[in-house]
Amino acid sequence: MTLPMQDTLVAKATGALAGAAVGDALGGAAEGNTPEAIQQRYGGFIEGIVPPFLEDWRNARPIAPYHKGDGHITDDTLMTAALVDVYAHVRDHLDAHAIAQHLVPLLIGDKRWVPELESEALLLHRVFLAEKWLVARLHYGHIDPREAGVGNIVNCGATMYVAPIGIVNAGNPEAAYAEAIDVAGAHQSSYGREAAGVYAAAVAEAMRPGADVDSVVDAALRLAKDGTRNAIAAVTEAAASIGDWRGGLADLRRAVEPFDTVGPDYRAPAMDARIPSRTKAIEELPIALGMLIATGGDYREAVLGAVNYGRDSDSIAVMAGSIAGALGGVDAVPAEWITGVSEGSRIDVTLTGPVIAGVARDVWAADAERAARVAKARNEFTEAPA
Repeated sequence: MTLPMQDTLVAKATGALAGAAVGDALGGAAEGNTPEAIQQRYGGFIEGIVPPFLEDWRNARPIAPYHKGDGHITDDTLMTAALVDVYAHVRDHLDAHAIAQHLVPLLIGDKRWVPELESEALLLHRVFLAEKWLVARLHYGHIDPREAGVGNIVNCGATMYVAPIGIVNAGNPEAAYAEAIDVAGAHQSSYGREAAGVYAAAVAEAMRPGADVDSVVDAALRLAKDGTRNAIAAVTEAAASIGDWRGGLADLRRAVEPFDTVGPDYRAPAMDARIPSRTKAIEELPIALGMLIATGGDYREAVLGAVNYGRDSDSIAVMAGSIAGALGGVDAVPAEWITGVSEGSRIDVTLTGPVIAGVARDVWAADAERAARVAKARNEFTEAPA
């Protein structure tokens, strides 16, 4: 599979995206279940790639007849790869209009291999309803992309695939936050949009050489607003006292519960779940950051903790895996997991990293030219009059 990478940017970008994809595939099997149910199903904690939670996965949930498990990536990774494709085409910073102009056409016009469907299909046919919203609002409704996210379910839909924004803005969490907030406006509002900005910022900090878990959490807390900040603060404080995630899953859940609108039964959310609020937060990002603290940023342990937490385990593992992968580079991601997920999904999960790294270099060159023009204009204010 992956050869040793001497280029730090490529190694960290590949670690982030392959790390996210591996977390996604491992977490997909456990999604929607409690830690107790996961341990009963698998005879203990999940320690790697496992078969589907539901043996009759094709018929057990007719609304979602997806083959989760067996190393299959989910819509989180499919959407991330699509965003990389948009960046590869535009080769500059993105905004909400780029989502309408470039991402939506990929969702409705580009057939790809979808592991959970075991066939080629339009991405639209796999993504969740919150992502189908993009097509309904932008393609059919012709809504201003900057406002199209208003009215959508407030969840982690926009957050789960914005790691490429953090890579393009590597080392600059503030810029990553601003770009992700703009991009996510086409998809989400309220704390769902906010989480997208904070997650992109966390990835941007993790991409910086010399970054560590503490600096990533500091960047997240510095930029996060309202309930998102409060949830991250509560979970990361709880995580600091956890020596092993295996004994701390309930502690992390208790810390995030006051901010989570879904409720204790993930499959049957409360009537007032996922609506806009300034005091609430998505569950996934705070828990992912908590797992990083509890494990010291160790990729394997952070991802396994996220997977065994259950609930939205694939998205939690995507976020923890991408940040840990960016911190440690692709070598931090277990090679056997990269191979197993790539083979199980029939998709080489290491391919998007070099692509987005190349885009990042082009964007940085354009940024430098723009900064030079601004500096030249400002210098003219200080020049002595003739």
